[in-house]
Amino acid sequence: MADIEKITTLLETIEDLAPAGFAIAFHLRLTSSEFQFQTYPKAWMEIYSQNGYVMSDPTVAWAFANTGYIRWSDLADQDVLKIFEQSAPYGMKFGSAIGIEIDDTRSIGGFARPDREYTDQEMEQLQDYIQQLHILTASKTGMDAKLRDDLHELSVRMTHPS
Repeated sequence: MADIEKITTLLETIEDLAPAGFAIAFHLRLTSSEFQFQTYPKAWMEIYSQNGYVMSDPTVAWAFANTGYIRWSDLADQDVLKIFEQSAPYGMKFGSAIGIEIDDTRSIGGFARPDREYTDQEMEQLQDYIQQLHILTASKTGMDAKLRDDLHELSVRMTHPS
């Protein structure tokens, strides 16, 4: 059974690899996720939400349709609303998207940096961490109510820091 310390440690490691923020949705079913963690700048998340960008975001579309990883720059020609360009002033100049599917459930993530492209090694690390978290947060692992509550609380703390 998963414990909150291991999950927290993995998320902190991901934060280090995504200094401009990240958004990860675990165990997607239709359009909702079991757990979601976001650390993108609050001002950007408000713009993203107000404009309903999730429906047009090339990283989301790619991660829903694929497994593995890709750089944002490789998706630029699919960014008709110029979401990448709009996010750059918030420090999100470079990024990657990751899609994972295990046991008929999908998790997706977007990760951003202000300074340079992600290396293949960094994207492989992120993919590995997302895969570990996907497994650790799967309901099939016998997650108890306390862990579920702890994950929801952690999600709120990361998404809405005080």
